[in-house]
Amino acid sequence: MKSHQQYSLEKNNSFAIIATTPIIYFPKDDQELKLLTRVTQGSFYILGEGSNTLFVEDITPVIIKPEFLGISVSETNEYYEVSAACSENWHDLVCFCINKGINGLENLALIPGSVGAAPVQNIGAYGVEIADFIESVTWFDFGKNKSQQLTNAQCQFEYRNSIFKQHLKNKGIITHVTLRFTKNWRAKLNYQGLNRLSESCSAVDIMNTVIGLRNSKLPDPKIIPNAGSFFKNPVVCADQFMLLKDRYPELPFYPQDNGSVKLAAGWLIEKAELKGYQLNGAAVHDKQALVLTNIGSAKGDNIKDLAIYVQKTVFELFEISLQPEVRMIAKHGEVILKEIN
Repeated sequence: MKSHQQYSLEKNNSFAIIATTPIIYFPKDDQELKLLTRVTQGSFYILGEGSNTLFVEDITPVIIKPEFLGISVSETNEYYEVSAACSENWHDLVCFCINKGINGLENLALIPGSVGAAPVQNIGAYGVEIADFIESVTWFDFGKNKSQQLTNAQCQFEYRNSIFKQHLKNKGIITHVTLRFTKNWRAKLNYQGLNRLSESCSAVDIMNTVIGLRNSKLPDPKIIPNAGSFFKNPVVCADQFMLLKDRYPELPFYPQDNGSVKLAAGWLIEKAELKGYQLNGAAVHDKQALVLTNIGSAKGDNIKDLAIYVQKTVFELFEISLQPEVRMIAKHGEVILKEIN
């Protein structure tokens, strides 16, 4: 198995943070994963494309960076099934499907990251989540040292959450994801930015619109290092929403099936007058307040400090605690920002 010692991760995270791992492993199949039994008994971190990772110290844990590749397609009269290996690029998979006439993922175009990371976060955008399509996940269990299949229900998907961030955290790795798509496709246009499209539009039309919207709002990490949306959109109860709506009639909101209401974290941050705010080489992006950026050789803890400042400021104004989407990794593992309340 390929590995390197004292490996720089600056080019393996979209914040361009300078950090070094004592050793990095690149397993490409189950047999090589089985060789990592001792490694997974200590501190380690599974790294995909680094688009949702912030290294907050100069030294990181041991890194496992899988190199599983491959996409296969099967179909019935009613469905397509697409199986993709964890190291495939997510947007490339979206394009692969749309180009083959397999529709459904168009709303999730241009989300950065790998296929294997997508179920962990239950990625979503423009009214669609990956959980809407997952048939099963192939999970390599470090304790059992073998693979097993997990159904959609077993993955326990919630908003930006899954069993892989909870009970199964650091207990294994997703090696393959199987997605199912109905051939009776219908466009999902009930989200701001897409609702101007015609009901008769194609999946390609939607994908191109989503790409245009994302490019207009989010900075290119190759030019301005960032990890996209830094915070989750908060979900509040109906009573708290009504109080906020009375104070801020222009407040954007998205009712949920259980009666709660999802709010736009970017709007809250902008309303708190933090758009463009800078702190020690880190900044709230001046065009999209939901994005934190590295504008000048910031260290990971500088960006973490900015995130904490944003949390405190938003809470003081709205009594809403913003929670990061981005995972913060220190020498001995993941750091969780305390919930402000």
